[in-house]
Amino acid sequence: MSSASRRGHGTSEHGGKPVGRRVRLPRGAERPITVFINGSEQVEGTDYDIADGMIIFSEPIVKEDLSQLGPVRKLFLGLGLVGTYQKNELVDVQYRIEGRTQFASDLEVIPD
Repeated sequence: MSSASRRGHGTSEHGGKPVGRRVRLPRGAERPITVFINGSEQVEGTDYDIADGMIIFSEPIVKEDLSQLGPVRKLFLGLGLVGTYQKNELVDVQYRIEGRTQFASDLEVIPD
């Protein structure tokens, strides 16, 4: 089973909404490049491809859908008083620049 199939197909019984399939690589990133979603290593050619400075995922990245929350819940979330149980996938990348290993966390997903 590939990592993508473990992630699902852009939907979740825990909520969240698909926001996009593309993430920009950090400027100057060189191979080897390792991609993670929520700490789980992804497989190039199966879960994602790299082209033109972008990581293109085979499945959409799912983020919390805060637009469906009421104003009181948003306030509580903002104050850190309650959590949310929606799916929220984070994209992290390990790469090299000038021979040194670097790590970028919670990269921005480019909306479709």
